[in-house]
Amino acid sequence: MAEAIDPQLTTQKILDILLRTRNIKVDTSKDFDTKSLTPQSSLQQLSRVSEILTSAHHAREAETLATVLSLATQLPDFGGLGFKEDQELNSQQEAQVLFFVSAWLESLNSEDRAKNQPKLLTSRPKGRRGMTLSEKILSAHDIERRGELKPGDMVRVDVDWIMASEISWAAMKKQYDALGKPGIFRNDRFWLAGDHVIDPRVKDVPLIKQLVADSEAAKTDFMMTEYQGMNYTIMHTEFFRERAQPGMLVIGSDSHTCSSGSLGCLAIGLGVADVTVPLITGETWFKVPESVAIRLVGKPSPGIGGKDTILYILKKLKRNTVAAERIVEFMGPGLQYLSCDARFAIANMTTVSTHTTSPPFPEVQKPKLSTNQEFGGITGIFTPDQTTHDFISQRKSPRNKKNSKYFRPDKDAVYIETHTIDLSLVQSFVARYPSPDDVVPISEVQGMHLDGCFIGACTTAEEDLILAAMVLDLGLKKGYRPTSAGKRKVVPGSLPILHRLQELGFVKVYEAAGFEVGVPGCSYCVGMSADKAAKGEVWLSSQNRNFENRMGTGAYLQLPPLPGMTSTSAVLRSIGNLASAVSVAASSFDMKVTDPRSLLDELDLDHLESLLRPASLLKKNTVKKHPIYEEPSSSDLSASIETTHKPDSRLPETPPLTNAAPTTTPPEVPSQPKKLPDIIRGKVQILGDFIDTDALAPSSALLTCTTDLEYGAFCLKYTHPHFRTLVSSGHTIIVAGQAFGCGSSREVAVNALKGAGVKCVIARSFAFIYARNQPNLGLLGVVIRDEGFYEAARDGVVVEVDVGGRKVRVGDERREWGFELSQMERELIAVGGMDRAFEKFGKKLFEVMCAPVSLTQKDDGCVTSTGLQW
Repeated sequence: MAEAIDPQLTTQKILDILLRTRNIKVDTSKDFDTKSLTPQSSLQQLSRVSEILTSAHHAREAETLATVLSLATQLPDFGGLGFKEDQELNSQQEAQVLFFVSAWLESLNSEDRAKNQPKLLTSRPKGRRGMTLSEKILSAHDIERRGELKPGDMVRVDVDWIMASEISWAAMKKQYDALGKPGIFRNDRFWLAGDHVIDPRVKDVPLIKQLVADSEAAKTDFMMTEYQGMNYTIMHTEFFRERAQPGMLVIGSDSHTCSSGSLGCLAIGLGVADVTVPLITGETWFKVPESVAIRLVGKPSPGIGGKDTILYILKKLKRNTVAAERIVEFMGPGLQYLSCDARFAIANMTTVSTHTTSPPFPEVQKPKLSTNQEFGGITGIFTPDQTTHDFISQRKSPRNKKNSKYFRPDKDAVYIETHTIDLSLVQSFVARYPSPDDVVPISEVQGMHLDGCFIGACTTAEEDLILAAMVLDLGLKKGYRPTSAGKRKVVPGSLPILHRLQELGFVKVYEAAGFEVGVPGCSYCVGMSADKAAKGEVWLSSQNRNFENRMGTGAYLQLPPLPGMTSTSAVLRSIGNLASAVSVAASSFDMKVTDPRSLLDELDLDHLESLLRPASLLKKNTVKKHPIYEEPSSSDLSASIETTHKPDSRLPETPPLTNAAPTTTPPEVPSQPKKLPDIIRGKVQILGDFIDTDALAPSSALLTCTTDLEYGAFCLKYTHPHFRTLVSSGHTIIVAGQAFGCGSSREVAVNALKGAGVKCVIARSFAFIYARNQPNLGLLGVVIRDEGFYEAARDGVVVEVDVGGRKVRVGDERREWGFELSQMERELIAVGGMDRAFEKFGKKLFEVMCAPVSLTQKDDGCVTSTGLQW
């Protein structure tokens, strides 16, 4: 056992950190009674330092040290160190505490360097157009402070939080390192969770070790305050529960970042380059999207939550229709009956994600369009209300409550479409493999044989896990027993949730019902790590996606040759069907799909209510104080607002710490970037609608590939096996349909296309995240909607893309079709992508590239611009 350290030495180290980080010197001869503190522990002395700072009017630093003390004594299940306040610390424990002290004090410097948030208004300014909820949040973060935005406007925005998983961080780190390790914008606003492939059962695999090492290094290098290590939480779960706040703008390198929209914040998933640069600069840009409104009315039946609600929405409205390339805003009187956990599940599955099913060999028949996807929106967001306010108010940390900004859409806000969903019509549903919108009442598939039952994934919140446990408990008390056949797994979304389930005795209930209880992580939902569904197995799962290859890797079975072919294959895959956690629980006893209604009807609703709502909110006749709604302001309405925060005069004039972005001149671009040729030629290769990133860059590629060529070897391997062969024979111009590049926010889908040899992708439309990834990585993407083009651009026809003239010519007849390419896209591609833009412009890249156009008349009559044109 390590020897305990002298508490007075710890105290001196804390004082040294205070001086170095915040330029605050504590006079031990006057302010610090060292003799009286001698018998106290290090943590008790930390409390005393905090008291002295308070008396010396250093309130922020005092509060910060109090936060450190709270974290040091909090249980590891809640992100703390688990020490006792009177405990004698050894050197390793002291190092953990001192890291917290350094990181949290440095967060004050991060806060000081951050841009000031604009002063909000108590009412809508006269003459301003009606705005949607998302338009108001973007307007509140608009660096130009225009006070009003509409769809189509380009806006440069401040970002509140950046999110990443250990998988996406691996790619982000590669880019971050290539940019010269410039530091991050705030050490207290980077959320990094180890969840996708991290699992104790594979901890000794070299790749897993590297992912852990990279994450741990990020914690140290950036002095991160918000880092709880591996398998603490699924990326979105604890961020939603304890950190996201109404009115915030959150950017994440995962398509399910949208989950936090449940709390009225604008949370958007983007690609790696689109997240790494904002991590450094604290800024990004958007073209303001259109919004669709979904009014929720009616009251759901007991036990019916968010998962069945979003499945019902998918059943009614279908994928990639009303939500496609739009923000989905949820509102209406039905909100009062949906908890924040229920809203979380709905927002979680609002994201873009589609898939195409194709036969193994296109020569036999044309690819078959599949309707696989989640709802297909850019993000989903709920109007925050009393329920939101109550949820936020129950948090432990004051710092994660005080930055809430409550907005709501104006009554005359313009929505591209409005739809009404009656919650009273929601029942238990199943989304049949492989389409999240192939939704039927569970009664239609009653009795379907199952090989596996999975309760977990980010879409399954604490409420769902409690309900499922109560259903299992009822079943066990009625004499139901789990069959010996089949697999059953439950994976809580975080250690705090697992801790709660243990306290309530529900972990034992799950185990008695035959479930293996796993550590927090993505598990079967991504099928990339220790948990994979076997070939041909049929599962019922409470996860959010049921695509081909989602729960496990497919395998090929040899079949007799078809006429004109030497061989062929059929694909045997794991089959995932989606349902709520209670439906999975009810079905797990006999491993047959079972309607949970009979068990739900026997629930003790008062007991359920007591478990789902904090005691402070269960008091009768509690006066409800709805949140105070605010309005974004413009710079001319609040002229006194400064763009940036003045540095604290107490701060030392020393270089910023590791997490602070440098103020030095950005490095010169080492060489001229390779520009697009004026003319791109190639043969056409036809692909269908909804070609998704899960197919372009399968999960098996994510764990092993590093170069474009390596990713290219996997491109469409499982859905279009002949794709790469055709590209190598000159079919380098992809002509596709709707929503090309939808699915997970894996930027390497573009790398895979480039590595395979693709020169250009022409489509009717591109998915939101993918559309940004293409110019970020230097691949030309062209949108053409004219049906005549698709009639002319057949497989094998030669296509010529005139980049400068923005025209596409097809075949010998040289028929032409024009296309648009924004200045931002042209400049990004011309400069060589986002990395090159950063190398050239440094932290000011968005300021430079989003600057208004200045047009000048030249002597020859030509007009040139000195800024980017949107």
